[in-house]
Amino acid sequence: MRARREPAAPPEIPGFEYVKLLGLGGFADVFEYRQDLPSRSVAVKVLLASSLDDETRVRFSTEANLMAQLSHHPSIVTIHHADISADGRPYLVMEYCSRPGIGARYRTERITVQETLRTGIRLASAVESAHRLGILHRDIKPANILTTDFGYPALTDFGIAAATGGAGAAGTGMSIPWSPPELLQSDPHGDTRADVYSLGATVYSMLAGRSPFEIAGQPNGAADLIYRIERSPLPNIDRDDVPTALQAVLARSMSKDPVRRYPTAVGFAHALQQIERSLGLTATQIDVLDPTERAVPRVQNTSAEVSAEATRARPIVTIDPSAQVPTAEQPVVAAPVPASPVSAAPAVSYGGVAPAQVPAPAPGYVVPAPLPEPGATPPTGPEARTTRPGRAVAVAASVVVLAGVLVGAGYLAFGRDADEPRPSVTTPTAEPSPEPTTITSGRVPSPTTLQATEIGTGTVRFTWVNPAAQDGDGYLWGLEDSERRERVEVPYVDVPMAEGTDSVCIEVSIVRANGQLSTKPLEGCFP
Repeated sequence: MRARREPAAPPEIPGFEYVKLLGLGGFADVFEYRQDLPSRSVAVKVLLASSLDDETRVRFSTEANLMAQLSHHPSIVTIHHADISADGRPYLVMEYCSRPGIGARYRTERITVQETLRTGIRLASAVESAHRLGILHRDIKPANILTTDFGYPALTDFGIAAATGGAGAAGTGMSIPWSPPELLQSDPHGDTRADVYSLGATVYSMLAGRSPFEIAGQPNGAADLIYRIERSPLPNIDRDDVPTALQAVLARSMSKDPVRRYPTAVGFAHALQQIERSLGLTATQIDVLDPTERAVPRVQNTSAEVSAEATRARPIVTIDPSAQVPTAEQPVVAAPVPASPVSAAPAVSYGGVAPAQVPAPAPGYVVPAPLPEPGATPPTGPEARTTRPGRAVAVAASVVVLAGVLVGAGYLAFGRDADEPRPSVTTPTAEPSPEPTTITSGRVPSPTTLQATEIGTGTVRFTWVNPAAQDGDGYLWGLEDSERRERVEVPYVDVPMAEGTDSVCIEVSIVRANGQLSTKPLEGCFP
C-alpha cells in the first residue's frame, strides 16, 4: 500500500484563520478555515506546490470557473472565492459541509431505499443542470457527494470536467469503479450518457455498499474491474427491500452500450421518481437550471406579491413530480421543491482524485423545454414547498418566491474506497403499492399477440401489440438467455438466429417515456 503523504502547510490567507486539515488529494489539500467576514466556516482547497505546472494550473482554473457557473444549484457545492496565496499556490474557498458525505457512509451504513432515491434524483438534477450549460462532470462517485448541514447531497470535484464542446477525452484520472466502458478504452470517448452511467453506478453503490463490479473474495484491482465493467452483467443487489423495478432502472442507466442508457440525466431522475411513486413515497422534485432564461425583473411588492429574483441569470426550473412526465409537446411547468427532514450526524471524511479532459457530446442532444409563458398558474397545495434554504428559487410565471435563509458550509472533498466488498445475490421483492399521486397510467401492461415469422435465412421477425399505447412509448427487448437489452421504437424486431441453432426466444416489455416498464415482460420463441 502506498504510504500516506504529509499534508502541505496551510497558506496564510488574509481574512481567514486556519482551523484543521480536512483531506489529502493527489493534486491538492483541503483545509477548514474560519472566515472573518462574514463569519463562517469554509473549506479551502489548496494546490500542492509540486503540482504547479501549466496544465494543472489550467485545470484548477477550469474547476473554479465551472463550479462558479453551477454553484447556485441546491445540490452542487458553492464556491465563494478563488485566488493565489502569498507563496504562489492557487486556492478555492468553498462551502463547508460538516455532515458525512456518501463516500464516508455507503460502505458502513445501510442507506435506505427512500434516501437513495431522493439523493439520486437531486444529483441527477445537478448533473442535468451542468449538461444544459455544456459541462460534463466525468467523475461522479460516492466520494464526490458531500452532505450539507440541511441534509442535501452536494456534488463536488469538477476538477476533471470541461465543456462538452471540448475535443477528445483523456483516460487519466478516472475513477474506474464508477466509469462507463467507453471511458476505459485506449481511445476514450463519451458524452452526457457517460455521466448517466456514473450516476447509476453511484446510486447502485449506495444500496449495495460496494462499487458495482467488486466481488468479495476475488481480486478487485484496476484490470479486474475494467474487465468486468466491459464484459460482465451487472450483479443484482442483495437486499430484499430494493424493488425489482429499481434494479431494472439501474441496469438501464449502466448499460454497456450508451445508446441503451437514459439519454439524459433528467430521464434517469424521472425513472427514479416513478419508483418513489410505486413505493407510496412522495416524489422528490427536480431542480434544473435553464441557461436560456433571462433574469426575472423586479415587481412591486403588494400584500399578495413578493419581489421577484432579479440577480439569477440562470433560474432553477422545478419540475413538478406529481404531474405527467412532459413530452416534446408539453412544456415543463415551474413549481417549488419540497424540503427534506434533517437529522444530526457525525463528522465527515475526505480524500482526492486527479483531473483530466472531457469528450464532446453526441449529436442530437435535446434542447430543454422552455419555462411556461407569463400568466401560467403555478401549482398549489402540498407540492408548493421551498427548496434547500438560500440555494434554490421556485420560479412560477412572473412571481418568484425567494428563500431567505443563508446556508453555511460546504467544500470540495474526495475519497478512496479501500474496504473489502460484499457479495451479491438475487433476492425477490414485494409488489409495489399503487401510485398515490395524480399519475393515472397505473402499471404498464405487457405487450400481447407475439408472433414470429422467418423473413430470410436465419432471421426471424417478432411482432407484438401494445394494448394501451401512449405517446413516447418504446419497447425493451432481449434474448431470454442474455442480460443484454435493447430499446426499439417500433413494435417489431428482426433477430438473427445463432449459428448452429434452429430456434430463438426473446422477451419484450413496454417502456413509457418516463422509464416505467411493463410489470412482466412478454416471452415468445420461434419456432
